[in-house]
Amino acid sequence: MKWAPGDRGDIEDRRGSSGVRTAVPLGIGGVIVLGLLSWATGTDFLSLLTQQGSQVSDGGPVQSTPQEERKVDFVDAVARDVQNAFEQELGGRYQRTRVVLFRDAVESACGSAQSATGPFYCPGDQKVYLDVGFFDDLTQRFGAPGEFAQAYVIGHELGHHVQHLLGLDERTRGAAVGANSASVALELQADCLAGVWGHTASQSGRFKAGGIELDPGDADDALRAASAIGDDRLQKMATGHVMPERFTHGTSAQRVQAFGRGMNSGDLRACGIGVRGT
Repeated sequence: MKWAPGDRGDIEDRRGSSGVRTAVPLGIGGVIVLGLLSWATGTDFLSLLTQQGSQVSDGGPVQSTPQEERKVDFVDAVARDVQNAFEQELGGRYQRTRVVLFRDAVESACGSAQSATGPFYCPGDQKVYLDVGFFDDLTQRFGAPGEFAQAYVIGHELGHHVQHLLGLDERTRGAAVGANSASVALELQADCLAGVWGHTASQSGRFKAGGIELDPGDADDALRAASAIGDDRLQKMATGHVMPERFTHGTSAQRVQAFGRGMNSGDLRACGIGVRGT
């Protein structure tokens, strides 16, 4: 990927803030990988994650590394580009938001969350939440390396923001889970929306114009990420069994297909969103 740091106007940096270690309500959150598995399978999937031993900050100055600061700039660059694309597609219907970066634990309008929760969108405050260490897990634990794999996750969560702005998430309130549930449909639509942005980013000359531009092979990174975090694969990793009645995000094949539909078309209508936002 070709990208350049900006003014960090699309992120909210809470890496130096305190947090409590309780679970965030799942709601319509995006890739709630580890917390989801513990609930969905009855297995303590969190124990599969080797904790890094860091403690919640006491609110002092952010202690960081050049590598982490590059991640922060990357998240900001992707969030800015994704939102520019959605703004162009939706006009005044789109309202910009921010990605909240944190370490270990964070407070949101949806409740408290810890790093093991994974990235999520909170409709209560209309923000995306992302622990800065998640990208390492995406590479090391789930076998999905590459910057565009990381960008896909951000695009997916911002896709939930689009759904919320258009009122498309209302259908999932109190809805059951399962392979044919409204929850799965909403998650697959968010994958498709991430693909729509990917199509935009694949256009040549965007980097010179100030946007993000994909390199050959980048799309494969996102497809690997979509495949890595399908319900069936995650459940099998945790228990050796697949339980469709507990799906919330869709199978690996479904997630790959949904992302590809948006990526290949670049059209919101391919994701079930028409010109009137329906």
